[in-house]
Amino acid sequence: MKGTPDRRDERTEERAVYIISVAAERAGAHPQTLRMYERRGLLAPKRTSGNTRRYSERDIARIQMIQELTRRDGVSLAGVKLLIEMREQGQDTQRAFEDF
Repeated sequence: MKGTPDRRDERTEERAVYIISVAAERAGAHPQTLRMYERRGLLAPKRTSGNTRRYSERDIARIQMIQELTRRDGVSLAGVKLLIEMREQGQDTQRAFEDF
């Protein structure tokens, strides 16, 4: 079905394969910025058994969204965190509705 992502696309998007330097470059950010986003609870990259961060395409898209909100729209990081939480709550509600 067109327009509807299948599970394979979702798995690819969620697969954490990029090290921090590559993720930062792809997102147009500095690696230290990604570490700060993680400390602030805006980002939660997967970790390898050696505790190395690994970022997915979804993580990179989130980084870009955070940067757009802060740079273009002037939203503080606290505001971005609130927006992300509200969006996730809405998605949870939508899934519960669909399950019903």
